[in-house]
Amino acid sequence: MAVTIKDIAKRAGVSHTTVSRALNGNPVIPESTAAHIRTIAHEMGYLPSAAARGLKTNHSHALGLIVSSIDNPYFGEIIQGIEDAIQDSGYSIFVASSRLDEEREKNIIRALGEHRVDGILIGSVTFNREHTSLLKQYGIPIVVINNQTPRNYRYSIAHDDYHGARMVTSHLLSLGHQRIAYLGDRHSPRVNHNRKQGFLAQIKKVDEGMTTSLVIDMPGSEIENGAEGARLLLRHALPPTAIFCFNDLMAIGALKALKQEGVQVPEDISVAGFDNIAYAAYTSPALTTFDQPKYEIGMAAARMLLQLIEQPEAADTPAIPHKHRIQGQLLVRESTAPCSKRRTL
Repeated sequence: MAVTIKDIAKRAGVSHTTVSRALNGNPVIPESTAAHIRTIAHEMGYLPSAAARGLKTNHSHALGLIVSSIDNPYFGEIIQGIEDAIQDSGYSIFVASSRLDEEREKNIIRALGEHRVDGILIGSVTFNREHTSLLKQYGIPIVVINNQTPRNYRYSIAHDDYHGARMVTSHLLSLGHQRIAYLGDRHSPRVNHNRKQGFLAQIKKVDEGMTTSLVIDMPGSEIENGAEGARLLLRHALPPTAIFCFNDLMAIGALKALKQEGVQVPEDISVAGFDNIAYAAYTSPALTTFDQPKYEIGMAAARMLLQLIEQPEAADTPAIPHKHRIQGQLLVRESTAPCSKRRTL
C-alpha cells in the first residue's frame, strides 16, 4: 500500500498539515523540522501524488507527444531530444502512436485533454480540421514537429526537406547519374512534396532536358514500400542508375530488393536515403543519406513548448519565434558511386 502523508505524520509525531507544508517547502515550518520530515518520508518510500499537486497548482506537469509510429527509429532520436530538454524541468511526457488513423488520433487527443496535460507536441502526423478544433477547445499550448499541416498551428519546428533533397540529388548528379529515380510516400503529402520538389528543382538546375519521369509515390514509407518501389523501377523500360528514397527505411527495402534481383549496389545502381536513422550506417553497403538533426529538432520543440507553458505572456511576442526551420547535412557512404558504364539495365 502506498505511503501517505498521514503515515509520515504518525511516525514524525506531527500533524499531516505540518508534513504537507514541510514537503512543499512552506517557510513557516522550521528547516530542522522540515529536514527531519523529509528524511522520514524518504525512509518510508513516500512518493508525492502528481495528480494532487496538479489540483493545487492547476498544472499536471505532464506533456503529450503524438507520433505516427513508435517503432519507427526516426522518432527515437526526436524523443531523446525532448526528454533531455525537459529532464530538469519537472515535467514528464506521455507518448502515443497515432498509426495515421483518424479515429485513433481523436481518442489520443481526448485522453491527453482529460489528463490535463500542460502542452502537446505533434510529430509528423496529419490532423484534419476536426482534430485541430478539438485541440483548440482544450486551450493547451501546441508545438508541431515536421507536421503535415503546420499552417494550422502557430508554433512549429521543421527540417528543411527541400534543401536536403537538393543536396542528395546534387550528390547523385555529381557522380554522373542522369537517370535518377525518386521513391516517395504519398501518405506524407507535405514532406513528400518538399523532398520531391527539391529533387526536381536540382535536376532542372543542371539539365532542363533530363528525364524526370522516374518518380513513384508509394503508399507508405516502410521497408516493404521501398522494396516494392525498387522492383517497379527495375521493370521500367529504362531503369535508373540511381534511386533517391523518401527515407532510410525505404532505402533499406530498396537495397534488399536490388540484392534479391541480382543488382549490385553501388556498382549497378546507387541508392540514397533520407533522415540518417541509426541503422543507415550498418546496412550493406552503408547507406548514403541526409542527416536530419532529429535530436536537435526534439530539443528545440520541447524548449519552445516549455516557453509557451511557463511564459504565456510572451506567446505573442518575438521572444518565442512562431516557426523555426533546421537544416541538416549530407552523409556520403558506400551505397553511392560514380555512374557505371559497364552495364546497361
